[in-house]
Amino acid sequence: MTNPLGASGTTTFTARAEIEIDAPPEQVYHTVSALERSGEWSVECTGGQWVHGRPGTAGAIFRGENVRSTGVVAWAPVIRGTWTTESEVLEAEPARVFRWSVLNGARGRQESVWSFEMEPNGGGGTRLSHHYWLGELTEGLAKIFEGLDEDGRRRFVAEWNEKLNEDIRSTVERIKVVVEKE
Repeated sequence: MTNPLGASGTTTFTARAEIEIDAPPEQVYHTVSALERSGEWSVECTGGQWVHGRPGTAGAIFRGENVRSTGVVAWAPVIRGTWTTESEVLEAEPARVFRWSVLNGARGRQESVWSFEMEPNGGGGTRLSHHYWLGELTEGLAKIFEGLDEDGRRRFVAEWNEKLNEDIRSTVERIKVVVEKE
């Protein structure tokens, strides 16, 4: 994914996975845009609630509840246990794309963008792509990087990218199961 916010700059993390789902794009979109259901498929987000705007529409804000185990990149000083984030929906085009940006403490957009993109696969189903892109470090990641030397930063980026790719692959596999049961 190129920079979805339109700014030029660095890409720190990027992850992507695709899967074929035996359901039309409208049905897939209906499921993945219901962020409050994220606990059914996400590795870290256990759900949450819409706190501003009309749920699932551009400009709406979602407060996600998350959990991370102690074994995830165990040597690094990342959040363990539970925490919350707020995200703003950037794009909400039914049967096509659902994209959101994680907000900072002042509710400003950070260069931390998640998306689901759907396209018909020609057989009545959907090719679902799930992307993550991070440009400039978020508030939390900047604090982590402050405590690492250059080798630690390189190691963290490599291991975190691996973790993100595994999480996204697992997420699309779980979404497939959820959608095909509906």
